[in-house]
Amino acid sequence: MAYAYWKAGKRNENAVFDLFFRKNPFNGEFTIFAGLEECLKFLRNFSFSKSDIEYLKETLPGHIEDDFFDYLENLTADEIRLYAIPEGTVVFPRVPLIRVEGPLIVAQLLETTLLTLVNYASLLATNAARYRLAAGSKIMLLEFGLRRAQGPDGGLSASKYAYLGGFDGSSNVLAGKLFNIPVKGTHAHSFVSSFSDSDDLSIRTLEPRDGIILESKNFVDDCIAWRTKVAKTLAVLPGQANDGELAAFASFAIAFPTSFSALVDTYDVIRSGLINFCAVSLALNDYGYRSWGIRLDSGDLGYLSRISREMFITIGKAYDQPWFSKLKIIASSSINEEIIYSLNEQGHQIDCFAVGTHLVTCQRQPALGGVYKLVEVNGEPKIKLSEDVEKVTIPGKKQVYRLYGSDGHPLVDLLQKEDEAPPEVGQRVLCRHAFLESKRAYVIPTRVEPLLRLYWSKCGITEELPRLSEIRDRVNHNIATLRPDHKRYLNPTPYKVAVSDSLYGYLHEIWLKSAPIGELS
Repeated sequence: MAYAYWKAGKRNENAVFDLFFRKNPFNGEFTIFAGLEECLKFLRNFSFSKSDIEYLKETLPGHIEDDFFDYLENLTADEIRLYAIPEGTVVFPRVPLIRVEGPLIVAQLLETTLLTLVNYASLLATNAARYRLAAGSKIMLLEFGLRRAQGPDGGLSASKYAYLGGFDGSSNVLAGKLFNIPVKGTHAHSFVSSFSDSDDLSIRTLEPRDGIILESKNFVDDCIAWRTKVAKTLAVLPGQANDGELAAFASFAIAFPTSFSALVDTYDVIRSGLINFCAVSLALNDYGYRSWGIRLDSGDLGYLSRISREMFITIGKAYDQPWFSKLKIIASSSINEEIIYSLNEQGHQIDCFAVGTHLVTCQRQPALGGVYKLVEVNGEPKIKLSEDVEKVTIPGKKQVYRLYGSDGHPLVDLLQKEDEAPPEVGQRVLCRHAFLESKRAYVIPTRVEPLLRLYWSKCGITEELPRLSEIRDRVNHNIATLRPDHKRYLNPTPYKVAVSDSLYGYLHEIWLKSAPIGELS
């Protein structure tokens, strides 16, 4: 297509493209805009290398003129101007997330990469934000999806944008290194099943913390002794608990005494895993350390979490260890939104959800459906028509304003022609549905927020980019400003996106001029 533009003499024409989406994902009524930083990095590095040119010469038809390849060799994004909504902002259908201005050929060549960088990032961040809403603010959320992601690149992106969307950490160590995301994790079932009994342990001792003096430092023997006491306290048979599991827990505690956590469902949660965990935790306490908690990876999570909490409370009271009742419980068995809402209704005792497959693959909706449409060439508006009204584009260069009500919640996002005066606080503004003539309302905003900012021009990136943690804070703030009915899981209220009266008339005038007139006979 770039060659066809070039052949038609359009290399110097100036174009405007809007990047937007038509429908919020996951049957919801909001989306988190993400991926902007990667888009700007792409612009900074946009060029065709010599090897790129050689490959294109081999791939394209033989009649392509050499002058075109000379044109590509000198192509950069220096003449592009990119406006965007700040990354981490809550956004809505039809609102331009990015506006690209510049030479038609260059702007067109940016399309696929910009969409790739925005679509998945925004989808994943939105998915993560929805999990945060389901879990509530007090529950820890960990991203555990690397092994189920669409390749290593997808896994790394998932870790980044899950954190941006509201997760607290990731099991992806590389993501922790690259993006400063807190890294969290536990051992696998294979670690537990690799032990048969305590004879497998070559290291059996643990050095107590400073100030603690013990007659013996045989930590493994202490764990075995504590298991007998715990079984008696809980009125269970100590022989039911798996010896290999106890050995595995003791070994892991020796390796990580200050942050010991255990996966307790390798054999049987109630008859083995919890008993062995409590025994090792009480032994660790004698040495001056405190365990972190357990992970449940199968079974009835609501029931098992309540049983686990009851056991922790019982052990804490029996041995005068109040901290024991507050041990953390992680759940990680194919967690999705529906399961979290169901567990909430069941009164679960889970402190942390570790979410993998359903988060990183966005199983409920695998793509956002963002599009990149031409809206102006050399100052002349362009429109794309369709029998499906949802696919009709809004022509021309536009600005976007978010209008807030007296309660602090946003009321409507208003699209205007760029040359219109912006809305003013306290002044009545007519907001119209873009396509339905009778849908209109006056709004008197108490606050007006311009959304599109210039992020890229000839001088490169024009705004200092925020850290990932700062974008994450913006997500949290934006979500908090939305009315509860826009965020609810079932039948959320659609957020209003409107056009100004001037843009409405402009759109429909161009629509009528562009649409063919039918003839009946």
